[in-house]
Amino acid sequence: MKDVVQELNEIVDAFARKLGSLSEDAMSKKQNPEKWSKKEVIGHLIDSAQNNLRRFIICQYETTPPKIVYDQDFWVKTNNYQQMPASEVITLWKLINRQIAQVLTEMDPINYQKQCDSSRHASELQTLEWLAIDYVKHLKHHINQVFTGSFQIVYP
Repeated sequence: MKDVVQELNEIVDAFARKLGSLSEDAMSKKQNPEKWSKKEVIGHLIDSAQNNLRRFIICQYETTPPKIVYDQDFWVKTNNYQQMPASEVITLWKLINRQIAQVLTEMDPINYQKQCDSSRHASELQTLEWLAIDYVKHLKHHINQVFTGSFQIVYP
C-alpha cells in the first residue's frame, strides 16, 4: 500500500500544477457536446475519489462486504463541475486525493484483503488492496484524457 500512496501523491503533486496552468477556457472547452470537458473529467475523478474513499473506510469495519456503486454521468451532471471555477475543481480534486492517501496510509494491513462490491449489476467483490491499485490506474487513464500520453496504461 505504501507504493500506491507514494504514486498517488506524486501524481496529484505533478498534475495539480499542470492543471493549474491551464486557462479557464481550456478547462471548460468541450470537443463534443456529448463528451466531458477537462473540468468535467477532473470532476469525475472527484466523484470517483468520493466513492472510493467511502469504500476504503467502510469496507474496513463492515462484516458483510458493502455494495458501493455510482452512476458517473449522473454524478458529473448533478455536481455541475462545468459551472464551477476550474481552480475550485482542481483544489477539490487535490484535497480529496490527499485524504485518500491519508486513509490508505493509516489502513491496518490486516484490512487489505477485506472486500467491497463496486459492481452496478451482479455482485463482484474486490479487495481493498485491489481497489487502491485500480484507483490509481483509473486516475492515470483519465489524466491521459486531459494530458494525452502522460501514462502508458490501458484501462481497464
